[in-house]
Amino acid sequence: MSTLQEQFNNDGYVLLRDFLDKDVVNNIYTDARKIFATQIKHVTGKTPDIDNRDEFENAMFEFFEKDFNAFVNTGKTVQHTFSLHKLGLDPKIEDILKQVGLSSPIIGARAAMQFNSRFLSKDGSKHWKLDAHQDWRTGQGSLDSTVIWFPMVDAGADIGALQVIPGSHKIGLQESTTSGYQGGITSSLKEEDFVQTEFKVGDILVFSAFLIHQSGNNITNNIRWSVQLRYNNLDEPTFIERGYPMAYIYKPETELVTPNFPSVEQLKEVFS
Repeated sequence: MSTLQEQFNNDGYVLLRDFLDKDVVNNIYTDARKIFATQIKHVTGKTPDIDNRDEFENAMFEFFEKDFNAFVNTGKTVQHTFSLHKLGLDPKIEDILKQVGLSSPIIGARAAMQFNSRFLSKDGSKHWKLDAHQDWRTGQGSLDSTVIWFPMVDAGADIGALQVIPGSHKIGLQESTTSGYQGGITSSLKEEDFVQTEFKVGDILVFSAFLIHQSGNNITNNIRWSVQLRYNNLDEPTFIERGYPMAYIYKPETELVTPNFPSVEQLKEVFS
């Protein structure tokens, strides 16, 4: 067993410094901002500089307030960039998963991007700051399900980088308010048991889906942009015995999202 796997098995996580090419991370970050910029211009009429962080994020906040539905849909759209999904399949990622014990890794859920800020919150909702939870509840895959998390901006305590409880992946599945994304652990946890992680762009956190963790508190005026990748192990015996369960359900809308669309004329124009 490698030293890396020993550390992973013992603590439930490993934080790898300067693991990802910064240009690769920035390409994902840039693609997401470009998509948002298109809708920001459409909704607000503004063309913010995506490389001016404060200017662009203030425009994000304005977009959020002016057209919440379009903002949500744009947030969903940035989950599907080629750059994001290429990274999830990168040989470096596959290799590190094998090093921590996933002999036959497979994608557990679509790659996900988060952009967390209290200014992107409706009616005081805390969806931007998740309570203590275990990711296994939402995936319910192999017992060695593994998550890779990294920010696309430098991230420490002030912007809400993850807080983890070392070794908590071995204390069992904890009771939770729900199996959903925002479900929080209901048992009492000691704040002093949480360890604050800190990241530079290129660092990644690899952790067991059973590791108890929570969002830190983003007290800044900026957005915490991050990526989460989830994987299962096809060789894990209970995953095989349970018939490879898939708890994530993706399904289309039953009705047209845009009523009376498209017209014949619009299609003729597209294919002219």
